[in-house]
Amino acid sequence: MIIVDDAGAFLPALNHSPWDGVTIADFVMPFFLFIVGVSLTLAYKRVPDKLEATKKAVLRALKLFCLGLVLQGGFFHGVRSLTFGVDITKLRLMGILQRIAIAYLLAAICEIWLKGDDDVDCGLDLLRRYRYQLFVALFLSTMYTVVLHGVYVPDWEYQISGPGSTEKSFSVRCGVRGDTGPACNAVGMVDRTILGIDHLYRRPVYARTKECSIDYPQNGPLPPDAPSWCQAPFDPEGLLSSLMAIVTCLIGLQFGHIIIHFEKHKGRIINWLIPSFSMLALALSMEFIGIRMNKPLYTTSYTLATAGAAGLLFAGIYTLVDVYGFRKPTIPVELMGKHALMIYVLVACNILPMFIHGFYWREPKNNLLKFVGIGA
Repeated sequence: MIIVDDAGAFLPALNHSPWDGVTIADFVMPFFLFIVGVSLTLAYKRVPDKLEATKKAVLRALKLFCLGLVLQGGFFHGVRSLTFGVDITKLRLMGILQRIAIAYLLAAICEIWLKGDDDVDCGLDLLRRYRYQLFVALFLSTMYTVVLHGVYVPDWEYQISGPGSTEKSFSVRCGVRGDTGPACNAVGMVDRTILGIDHLYRRPVYARTKECSIDYPQNGPLPPDAPSWCQAPFDPEGLLSSLMAIVTCLIGLQFGHIIIHFEKHKGRIINWLIPSFSMLALALSMEFIGIRMNKPLYTTSYTLATAGAAGLLFAGIYTLVDVYGFRKPTIPVELMGKHALMIYVLVACNILPMFIHGFYWREPKNNLLKFVGIGA
């Protein structure tokens, strides 16, 4: 994500897709949720006290959620701004860390409480042993699909600040069901209704669509005939779409169970490859019938495609490192994985860049970055 933030403007393939479709960047978040699920199976392999384990999981989730509020709620501003603070009435309530916290908590509760005691000798035995977890994933997917394609989305309005602190009002005409476009989808409606439009992300990814940017697929000036929704807030880590993020984490749980119940490399790899290819095939079938892969909405096809890709990548890394012993080349990545949150806080949230920009010689442009040849 650090690469995406810094190089996405120059290499569109590394930037997020403006709406439908996926790019390399759109796989990062689901991959992280997937590996969270895998790690939970190892953390809760033995749970002597379920209540105590649940309390600790809730506490960890709360800490992560609160950290997300501070980091992504608007408290830290731009790299070249030394101001800080946020109006609580416009605090962004959801975000990446908040979504991870929610998915982690639900997956942890499932792993602590919803495990059978069936013996496992093959892949089908895994389905029986963890059938209740699979039922939760199916229930969440069904609930998401019903709301996304069945809930009526009425017309709505929003305001943005104009020149001189004036408020400009816009009206968005909807009156539809099952729309998956930027303006009239149920994901945005749920967030506007429950969280409030002032608490949503104010730089939506659809601002880079053809309808909203002259410089498509990058951010740019609005076209003269831009639709009214182009500047409306929309949270890509909203409430409804987080249901499918939980599903990604639950899928990761099932891949982690294979590590626990299968000792031989061949058994593990086969049981990873079969569901991975199956999910990818199902995702492509959905895409063919019109259920597009879409990260902001976190659609079912997107969930299956990214989870399947994560499973294949996981099996590939396992084969290289654990089977063939290519350990040394992965040590830098391992170190980043062990300190992922610290790196995210320092770099992705602009804390380290602000620190570097904050020390200069006589003029702000003469900072440390310029000194090492990167530029101001």
